[in-house]
Amino acid sequence: MKHVAAMAVLDALGRVTGWSEGARQLTGHPAAEVVGRPAADLLAEEVPGDLLAARTGTVALRHRDGHRVDVPLTACPLAGADGQPAGFVVTAPPDGTALAAQAFDQASMSMSVFDLRQRYLRVNDVAGEVMGLPEEELLGRSFPDTVRDDEPNRGFLDHLRQVADTGLPVRYESFADAPALHWEHAWSIEMWPLRDSAGVPTAVALAAFDSSEQYWSRRRLALLNEAATRIGTTLDVVGTAEEMIELLIPQYADFASIDLLDWVLGADEPPAIPDGEAALRRVAHGSALAGSPDAALHIGETDVYRPSSPTARALHEGRAVLSQAGEPDFVRWLAERNARGPEGRSLREGVHSMLAVPLRARGTTLGVAVCVRMIHPDAYGPDDAVFAEELASRAAVCIDNARRFARERDTALALQHSLLPRGLPGQAAVEIAHRYLPSGSLAGVGGDWFDVIPLSGGRVALVVGDVVGHGIQSSATMGRLRTAVRTLADVDLPPDELLTHLDDLVTHLAGDDSGEDVAELGATCLYAVYNPISRHLALASAGHPPLALILPGGTAEFLDMAAGPPLGVGGLPFEATERELPEGSVVALFTDGLIDHRERDPDGAAAELLRALDAPADTLEARCDNVLKAVLPDQPWDDVALLLARTRALGADRVATWDVPPDPAQVAVFRQAATEQLSAWGLAEAAFVTELVVSELVTNAIRYGEPPVQLRLIRDRALICEVSDASSTSPHLRRAHAYDEGGRGLLLVAQLTQRWGSRQTAAGKTIWAEQPLPDA
Repeated sequence: MKHVAAMAVLDALGRVTGWSEGARQLTGHPAAEVVGRPAADLLAEEVPGDLLAARTGTVALRHRDGHRVDVPLTACPLAGADGQPAGFVVTAPPDGTALAAQAFDQASMSMSVFDLRQRYLRVNDVAGEVMGLPEEELLGRSFPDTVRDDEPNRGFLDHLRQVADTGLPVRYESFADAPALHWEHAWSIEMWPLRDSAGVPTAVALAAFDSSEQYWSRRRLALLNEAATRIGTTLDVVGTAEEMIELLIPQYADFASIDLLDWVLGADEPPAIPDGEAALRRVAHGSALAGSPDAALHIGETDVYRPSSPTARALHEGRAVLSQAGEPDFVRWLAERNARGPEGRSLREGVHSMLAVPLRARGTTLGVAVCVRMIHPDAYGPDDAVFAEELASRAAVCIDNARRFARERDTALALQHSLLPRGLPGQAAVEIAHRYLPSGSLAGVGGDWFDVIPLSGGRVALVVGDVVGHGIQSSATMGRLRTAVRTLADVDLPPDELLTHLDDLVTHLAGDDSGEDVAELGATCLYAVYNPISRHLALASAGHPPLALILPGGTAEFLDMAAGPPLGVGGLPFEATERELPEGSVVALFTDGLIDHRERDPDGAAAELLRALDAPADTLEARCDNVLKAVLPDQPWDDVALLLARTRALGADRVATWDVPPDPAQVAVFRQAATEQLSAWGLAEAAFVTELVVSELVTNAIRYGEPPVQLRLIRDRALICEVSDASSTSPHLRRAHAYDEGGRGLLLVAQLTQRWGSRQTAAGKTIWAEQPLPDA
């Protein structure tokens, strides 16, 4: 329905003499019912005197159906032919216009109208509250005269001019304060032109909606999304706490701290939280003020919080605790902070709101995060508490992950160190230097290992290996393999045969571990045996990088050898390689962590390793350091094991060998020969035991073995007696009965010597016995 202006004509006595269609629409009374009646009959209440004097204002009329209608009316006087007052013309705007004006004035958002020169024409009630001035004091004034000259207000003015110049509406968002609000709010602003009947812009209207609540909700959500990428990047407890502080300051808090229970920083399991006072250790804090001068506690210090304090309540109740200035608990908490850190008292004067939230992960409380506001004017509210609990739960999971990782890493390191050789015994065959560096990556400690195993006949085994994977499982598997290698080495198996047995063991281990794939428990290994008498190096590899070799006067090179399949593949052979080495050669065994870098090509790293090995060094220890410094990055992503061995040789003056005829009568001759050799070596004190050992071993070889038989004495760090024959049957100890004529010889050898044993050779077997040197 088209709304038209309402008009009534009153005579000098106040009777209605004219009534328009607009008046009928407004009141429901047709002209026939109204004309001739007093206008006072249409009032719902008496018109105030000031309104009568002003001849304009809102008047309460009674609608024909009985309801009240508030109408803005304007009365214009009429003069008669004689110039005397003859009545009034009373007008009211169309009904829709009245409603629009009412909607403008009573809108819940700030609404204003500016002319094309940015001067106020209309201001509703909310806009007046925002500006801190009534409409009467703003009308006609230019917008820049009523606000500060800052960036948000300059942007507002630019948009007003843009709408006036272009005649196009504008919608944008702003974050700014207002003269009467004292702190920044978020505003969603829409401006549009007002046009006359010809379509020409005559003014600019705007509506500004205070969207601060929505803004902060979006900011909180954005912070939670940001937390997913910024918190928990290091798997370090303290580092994770610092990441949370960096996220909170200054967007959410002016000061924030994270205090943890002591067990979180150690390797203990979580104990029950005792009731009453709470002892917490400060691990991180931050402030909008540089250097955090407002912190009452230093990093690493422990504080005990009263049961009624917000911090202790959050810890015990498992929920966020809000506290505002003026509340008793807040006053006590602030007093305790001032007493603990009096130097920051003046900086805490503006503190007006604090929020303590527990750090809980997997049902366990780890500590408490505290957020404080003193510069930010808004106090924390229920929505902030919900946000803080969500953020704290995410951060707590990251802290707990870091704690678990640190505990597992420490356990794996302790296990690995207990399984690796702590102090390698001195070897006559080689000079040894070694290094082991655990991984610094998030994957955890790996399964790298090395070993130096003394063998019979003055020989020595050099071992290096790497178990697939990281963590406790890899360390435990490494320990089992190292033990297996030592056990097989004691049997004196050749390198290729030893790896075959080790491969079978890995296959069995994989089959026993919950049906895991064999490759998942695979490993690589390099096993080498050096004989200082023959100066031969025999070795075999199971998928391991080849060793590097530096001959005296030469340059470093990788030994050409068959790589072999990794341990655990099964069914494939291993190939042994032999090389004669001059005395003073340096052998370098290492794991792939030394040359397999993510930042570098493996071939380039291998070349760098050879250059580092060639670099001059006074000692093997210095050469180890040179290699690690030249080849490794600052943070190795995998474990690294490096074993250097410089070969020695046992000359003919320390080895005596005799071929023994298969005649028992010759045993005495070789007893005497052994005695004379000991005298020549200055070891006459060992002659008695050596005669018994030579007599027993040679007699057994002649009686039970097969020719040719050979006797050899070796003067190393121990006195070694070896007897070889062509039989592959190994002797064994047995208990002789009271009336047996034999069976006691090997028992005597075992009792009189330090250790004894047998090993298989290509030509048969060798029985050996060692006894300490008299001056050892």
